[in-house]
Amino acid sequence: MATWEPAAAGVVRFPSGRLIRGRALRRPLPAGPSPEFAVYLLGTAPPRFEWEQRWVRWPDFWLPVNEDEAVAALQEAWLRAEHQRVEIACWGGRGRTGTALACIAVLDGVPARKAVPFVREQYHPRAVETPWQRKYVMRKR
Repeated sequence: MATWEPAAAGVVRFPSGRLIRGRALRRPLPAGPSPEFAVYLLGTAPPRFEWEQRWVRWPDFWLPVNEDEAVAALQEAWLRAEHQRVEIACWGGRGRTGTALACIAVLDGVPARKAVPFVREQYHPRAVETPWQRKYVMRKR
């Protein structure tokens, strides 16, 4: 079973035990193993990497352009994280990435009202940057 090191920077441990790395694409690739699958949340096409990836069109500070596409990508990330190294990333690594991680936390059983605090504790204290991103997480069930 390929997983991240639980103590590695940016790695969130969900209640199920799944590990997903969040990161900022503007920063260099972290040391250690590469992801096996990634979801990139950007307004424009992401750079190509050697691992499998999905692009969710998601403008900075906003919400996904296509919610069905975003939900499918985050569900796939959550499912793959059971056996693969999965990465979620946007340019800055906080707003969109934090929002996506909070949505995955809801998939993993964290109540929607607790998902943002969970991600802020596990990942970054300023994750999920805008009021509409917080409301987006609250709509998840």
